[in-house]
Amino acid sequence: MMDLTLRQNILDELEFEPSIDAAHIGVAVDGGIVTLTGHVSSFWEKTAAENVVKRVKGVKGLAEEIEVRLVGQKGTADDEIAKRAVDAVTWNVSIPRDKVQVKVRDGWITLTGKLEWQYQKNAAADAVRGLAGVVGVANQIEISPRASVPDIKKRIENALKRDAETEAQAIRVNVLDGKVTLDGKVRAWSERQAAERAAWSSPGVRTVDDRISII
Repeated sequence: MMDLTLRQNILDELEFEPSIDAAHIGVAVDGGIVTLTGHVSSFWEKTAAENVVKRVKGVKGLAEEIEVRLVGQKGTADDEIAKRAVDAVTWNVSIPRDKVQVKVRDGWITLTGKLEWQYQKNAAADAVRGLAGVVGVANQIEISPRASVPDIKKRIENALKRDAETEAQAIRVNVLDGKVTLDGKVRAWSERQAAERAAWSSPGVRTVDDRISII
């Protein structure tokens, strides 16, 4: 797909998404690699814009440089954001109690701690990114490995085979010390994301190195 056509498709998709004010978002495309610039009024909106771009056919990569500007407000004090963030994490039933620590500085939330599953780590970030006054979230929660390497590899490969969006034979899986490396070629960003979800589906996976290319 030509870059100009892809850029227009992305602009149309951003305008179509009702949760995003795309008036101040800039889009540049070079060889299928998309760069987003400009500013939005919340970190949640920034994340939403990124997710919108990823679902557009033809996108091969994304560089996200959008700034969060708290328009029309002075911002919320860090201690108030921290209190709300702790409450949000505590009330989320997906997250084990007292396993996640919250730190806030200048509106940036940093999450630390140790959990067993990636979905729990994701849930912690999701719980706080929509809070008022938040300009960014650094999710530094560690995943503690509990499964053996052969078991992790087998679970991921089986998950790939079950997923209707992925061509399992085109993806290679390697596991070392809780780090999963994915390699191969797929036709769309959605397939690549499906492969990443499969990789994160196993307990003990600490990082995923996605080297899958989109053709």
